[in-house]
Amino acid sequence: MAAVVAAAASVVASGCGGAATTASVATRTATSVPPVVTTAVPAVTTSTPRPRPKPKPEPNPGSLPQTDQQPSADTPAFHAEMAALWNGVRTNSLAAALPAFFPEGAYAQVKQIADPQGDWADRLVSDYHLDLTAAHQLLGGNSAGARLVAVHVPAGYAHWVGPGACYNGVGYYEVPNVRIVYSENGVVHSFGIASMISWRGIWYVIHLGAILRPGAGGVVDDPASGPGESIPSSTC
Repeated sequence: MAAVVAAAASVVASGCGGAATTASVATRTATSVPPVVTTAVPAVTTSTPRPRPKPKPEPNPGSLPQTDQQPSADTPAFHAEMAALWNGVRTNSLAAALPAFFPEGAYAQVKQIADPQGDWADRLVSDYHLDLTAAHQLLGGNSAGARLVAVHVPAGYAHWVGPGACYNGVGYYEVPNVRIVYSENGVVHSFGIASMISWRGIWYVIHLGAILRPGAGGVVDDPASGPGESIPSSTC
């Protein structure tokens, strides 16, 4: 009996010792954790950004007055115009080629006639459309693959047309027989622009196929194999 009591006492003593050890570890662990430091974070205020003003649209060149600046064929504006014209020829699209055409507002300033806007739309733009179609047909079935090579502007033929000529109230520069040079199936061809006139130092098409038209249909100005050659002429 004394042995049983001694064994039980030993178990109790052992259990108490384990509990004490565990408690001491827990105490050490608790005391080793650093205190939590709370830092006040300042409130972040957000403000609604001010809307940036939209850039003003570029004014229509036809709404601006004419200048006596001599046009150049070596400008981004002229290159963009000729790319638009060529796109219109390839696709037979008046809308695509219209940026290369003399602006309606400018024509209204130039011509001292009863209805310049009507003449611009009903005669000039209508003829332009017919001539685009004729040039498109000249390209044939491979129009999509035809590539614009160059536009030759005979600067020596450019001349000033003053007010009073051809019912004009405003003067402008005119150049005839500009050459459109293109490549189709690896072969170079060309045709002309019958007349270009200037507005504020920029060339625009005014007559693509012909100035004096032989009939009601479209006209291609002087189509040729190779780059062709500009012919001097004088017109309004």
